[in-house]
Amino acid sequence: MRNIKNLILAGGILATAVAVSSCDSGRKATTADGTEYKYIKEGSKAPNNGEYVLYHFTAENENDSTFISSYEQHAPAYLQYNDSAQAQTGIDEIFMNLKKGDSILVETTAEKMFGGFGVPPFLTAEEIIRLRIGVVDVLDEAAFQDFFTAMAEEQQERQARESMQQTETDIQLIEEYIAENNLNANRTESGLFYVIEEEGSGKEVSAGDMAKVHYTGYVLDGRVFDTSRENIAREQGIYSEGRGGYEPIEVQVGAGRVIQGWDEGLQLLRKGSKAKLLIPSPLAYGSRQASEVIAPNSVLVFDVEITDVK
Repeated sequence: MRNIKNLILAGGILATAVAVSSCDSGRKATTADGTEYKYIKEGSKAPNNGEYVLYHFTAENENDSTFISSYEQHAPAYLQYNDSAQAQTGIDEIFMNLKKGDSILVETTAEKMFGGFGVPPFLTAEEIIRLRIGVVDVLDEAAFQDFFTAMAEEQQERQARESMQQTETDIQLIEEYIAENNLNANRTESGLFYVIEEEGSGKEVSAGDMAKVHYTGYVLDGRVFDTSRENIAREQGIYSEGRGGYEPIEVQVGAGRVIQGWDEGLQLLRKGSKAKLLIPSPLAYGSRQASEVIAPNSVLVFDVEITDVK
């Protein structure tokens, strides 16, 4: 297996070179459609048919604001070289001719950059875009599979570390919320907090059960983002005529069809229970922007009532 750290380091070095090198150095070239680009550093190893070209890239608008970058994904982009493919645009031509070690700067209009895909709404067609490309490596099929297997393992480890750190941060926020609101809460090993507000007397909820749940969900500042109760929806200004009625939703518990905090929290209850679930973001939507109210890394609070269990 190839050394993933060496490849990642190579990508970082190329990124630095592309970012800080002077635009007045290197060979200039022009594609068939007139797209101009410049080699900050020119590589030598061209791919053979079927090999994979791994590269990092960033794209900036006229205000030097980066609007897309492969570095945010913690992995290089890639393409499989096909010696019979035909370039449709100048950008295609540049990518089809990448070599190991290339560091390239492309400055062209957004219209030429995006071609038939259409210019994104936050750009104008004539706006000048700077695309910086750094080729990390050229790999055959076996080496490519090894690389991405190792990359996936590294990403899983990184995500686990980040999740643990975020959980610790969220637990502190939840504990402060509990103290401020004088709640009698319990905590599970995962970091989920729950308050039994009314103990039910019916069947306990277990994995695989179908549970009907009335709920209201909000963030720590009290803003409600969803509810199954019509009166609360109207009070909070989130009532929707097209919803098709406000009533308990049916959930198959423990099947991964709802957020992890629900799958775990509902199994702490029974039919008739009313409870408050305080869910750290890794057990909810994590770093995703799930809605206008649910920002990345949001702690979620749910008031729930189990109305039925089957």
